[in-house]
Amino acid sequence: MRAIAFIAAMSVTAFTAHPSQAQDAAAGEKVFVKCKVCHIADEDKNKIGPSLHGVIGRTAGTHPDFTYSQAMIDAGKSGVKWDEPTLTTYLHDPKAMVKGTKMAFAGLKNDQDVANVIAYLKQFSQ
Repeated sequence: MRAIAFIAAMSVTAFTAHPSQAQDAAAGEKVFVKCKVCHIADEDKNKIGPSLHGVIGRTAGTHPDFTYSQAMIDAGKSGVKWDEPTLTTYLHDPKAMVKGTKMAFAGLKNDQDVANVIAYLKQFSQ
């Protein structure tokens, strides 16, 4: 139950702490190069990490045929759904949001990079 409250608080904090940024999908594609080692967004295909095709609106830890960490499965069961505020929090510091995630990436520190990656992902989530 505390995990749900923490994740909800982090989502609200991300939404209020990071004012709406102008989003640029083309710039996001360039930043996404860092993610391409493990993820693909323009196809529904898993790599080392799960496919990010259609990720906006997806419940955490639920993409078919991917073996998630128990922490990510539990995050999904607690109600984590990938939307802009949740992705903003996660992309800044994945391990802080989902303690025990298998994702080794340290996160994106630049707010504009995060906003742009989300814009890039939106193209494949409609």
